[in-house]
Amino acid sequence: MDNPSEPSAKGHTRNRSAVKATRPRSSTKGPLDADEVSLNSPLSPQAQLSPQASQRNSLGPGPKSPGPSSPMPRSTTHSPAPAPPKRAPKPKDFSFLLRPENYHPLTALNLPPAFRTSTGPEQLSPDTPITDLLSRGYFRAAAISATQILTSTSPSAPSIDPTDSARIFSLLYTRLACLTLIDATPIAAQEVKILEDLNSPFYLDDTTKEHLVPWDLRVLNVRLQAIGFGDPRRSIMAYYDLARDARSQLESSISRHDNSARELWKDRLAELGIKVAGALVEMDDLAGARVHLASLGAEKGRMSMARALLWLHLGDVDAARECVVDEDEEEGVKEKVVLALCDMADGEYERALDRWLDLRDESSDDEMVGVNTAVCLLYVGRMQEGRELLEGLVDAGRSSRTLLFNLTTMYELCTDKARNLKMKLADKVAAMGETPNGWERTNADFKL
Repeated sequence: MDNPSEPSAKGHTRNRSAVKATRPRSSTKGPLDADEVSLNSPLSPQAQLSPQASQRNSLGPGPKSPGPSSPMPRSTTHSPAPAPPKRAPKPKDFSFLLRPENYHPLTALNLPPAFRTSTGPEQLSPDTPITDLLSRGYFRAAAISATQILTSTSPSAPSIDPTDSARIFSLLYTRLACLTLIDATPIAAQEVKILEDLNSPFYLDDTTKEHLVPWDLRVLNVRLQAIGFGDPRRSIMAYYDLARDARSQLESSISRHDNSARELWKDRLAELGIKVAGALVEMDDLAGARVHLASLGAEKGRMSMARALLWLHLGDVDAARECVVDEDEEEGVKEKVVLALCDMADGEYERALDRWLDLRDESSDDEMVGVNTAVCLLYVGRMQEGRELLEGLVDAGRSSRTLLFNLTTMYELCTDKARNLKMKLADKVAAMGETPNGWERTNADFKL
C-alpha cells in the first residue's frame, strides 16, 4: 500500500491545505488616529527595522555601510523646531463703507416753502457735533453731517480710520435712522445695501467672535434691506437669525448670573417677536400673524401694548383686550388707552369718548390722548370741538406727524379752501424752532 504522505508518480494528488494560525483583525485607524503612533514608538515601522536597514533608510543609497569596527555614524534625527508665535489678527478694513458714491444727496423739494426758507438749520455752525443736532431735532442736518465725516478727505477734517468699526457703524446708524425720521426711508433702503449680509463671518471679531455691528443697526438693517430688495420675506428670516443670537446671549447671561444683561436680552428677544408679527402683517399674511402672536408669551408693559395694537390691526378686538386686562391689577394709563381704542374699533364712540375725556383729566398734556379725543369728537358729530382741540395742541408747541395729519384732515372737512389753512399751519410749525422730536416736516405731513 502506498504511503499517502509520499508523492505518487502517477498523476497529481490533492495536498491538504496547511492550517495557519489566525489572529484577531486589527482595528482600522480613522483620520483622527493618524498621529497616535510616533516614530520613537516600538509600534512604528521604523522601530521594527534592523539597525542596518534603519541606517540605510536614513542615509539613502551610497557607499557600503561600515563594518563593526567602524564608529557609529551620527544620527540624522533632529529635535522639532519650536512653533512660531501666533500673530495678532489683522484689523478688519471697512473702507468700502467710506466711499462717497455710497450715499445720496438729500433734496429739500419735499419740504413746504416755510421750512425751505426758514433759518432754523442755517443757524447751526458747520462744526456742530452730531449729538447736539440729534438732541435739538435737526435730523436732516445730522444725516448730512454723518455722511461728511464718513467720506471726509479734506486736510482740515482728517479722514476716519477704516479699521475703527465702532465709530463707522455709529455714524452709519445715525445716517440711516435720521433718513427714516425725515421721511426718506427709500433712500435709506438703497444705502443700506452696502452692508450686504451682516451674518457673514467678516463682521465678527476674530478674537472674541462678538459681532462688530451694534444691535440697533442690525435690527434697523433688517427692515431697510427688505424694502431695498423688494422682498419682505427676507425680513422674517433675518429676524429669526437675530432671535437665535439673542437667545444665545440670554443663555450666556443666565449662566454668568448677569441680571442686567439677562433682562436686556430678554426684552430684545420679545421685541423681535413683535417685529416678526409686524412683518407678517406687512406681507398681508394676516393668518400667519395671528398664529405667531398667539404663540408669544404674555408680556407686560410696552410689549403688551404693542401686542394689543397688532391685534387691533388684525381686527381681533377681544384678543387686544386680553393683552391688557388683568383682574388682579388696577387699570393704568396704557390699559385705558387700549380699552378706548377697542371701543372705537367696535364703533362705540360715545363710550370711547368718555374714556378719552377721563384720560385727558389725568394727563392733559399727553398729545396722543388729545389727538384721539379729537378724532372721537369728529365721529360723534362735534367736529368743531375736535378742530379747536387739535389747534390748541399746535399752539402749545406740539407738532407730531399724527397731529398735523389729523388737523389738516379737519380743514379739508370744514372748508373748500383748506390749502390756505394748511400753508398757515406749515408757517406756524416752521416758526416753532427746534424740538427734540424733530423740527422738519414734509409736504405729506400737511397733505400738500
